[in-house]
Amino acid sequence: MAQHGEVLASLRGVHKHYGAVCALDGVDLQLHAGQVLALLGPNGAGKTTAIGLLLGLLRADAGQVQLFGQHPQQLAARRGIGVMLQAAELPDTLSVAELIRLAASYYPTPRSVAETAALAGAEELLPRRYGKLSGGQQRRVQFALAICGRPRLLFLDEPSVGLDLPARQQLWASVRQLVGEGAAVVLTTHYLEEAERLADRVCVLLRGRIVSDGSVDALRARVVQRRIRCISSLDAATVAAWPGVLQARRDDVWLQLHSDQVENVVRQLLVADPHLSGLEVQAPGLGEAFTELTAGAAGPMQREAA
Repeated sequence: MAQHGEVLASLRGVHKHYGAVCALDGVDLQLHAGQVLALLGPNGAGKTTAIGLLLGLLRADAGQVQLFGQHPQQLAARRGIGVMLQAAELPDTLSVAELIRLAASYYPTPRSVAETAALAGAEELLPRRYGKLSGGQQRRVQFALAICGRPRLLFLDEPSVGLDLPARQQLWASVRQLVGEGAAVVLTTHYLEEAERLADRVCVLLRGRIVSDGSVDALRARVVQRRIRCISSLDAATVAAWPGVLQARRDDVWLQLHSDQVENVVRQLLVADPHLSGLEVQAPGLGEAFTELTAGAAGPMQREAA
């Protein structure tokens, strides 16, 4: 495995057009060993194009694309990656064990079938035919095929779609294990909770350009708005009219606010209600940060309770 922090793949000044449509406009991106990069953006932002270039499925109009220091279409480079796409067409009549053996045969030093199945949480599925599995079970098998070759760089496209909570948590734990061994992971997901839990770094694409690249905390820090929660008898409509209060509503005994002037609003709350209690100021989640950063763009991301 690579040393943590080593650059395994990169886009440098990459441009890609589809006719008159600019999909990528001078994108610079590095993928580091031992790191999960969440590549986020609304529909049409350029995520699929960026991944297609890194996988060698597309060619850039301008700029440089490297995979392990080589062109992504070279076989030696491609043997270092694993890919789990949103949809996969696999032979229905083969058993899961046969599919893993077949996929593993393309790699120089693959994992054993047993190790692969254990990492993917698919041990009980090994003797079963792929076509007889549920959608969630098929997703677990697709993850197994993506990791069977000990990839140095793993691409996961909406990996948890169709998985129940235990299977999703198993996948997350396995991803963290692979990253701990030095693999790099590129995650694309519409479920921001998944990105928040897994990602060491978040890169946001918007209209073919990178508009943010850093940690989850760094992205949150770009958002001025905070949430305030307290137990108070104050009228929500009255509080909503205060300077710095963007929104106010009541949830039983709780008064909940959104504010871009937190210190001033908190002071006013304490003055207006001497009996106020349970005061909490909450930082924005990744969802709020993403929404503010991409405001006005088409294709909003989704939220899901994990």
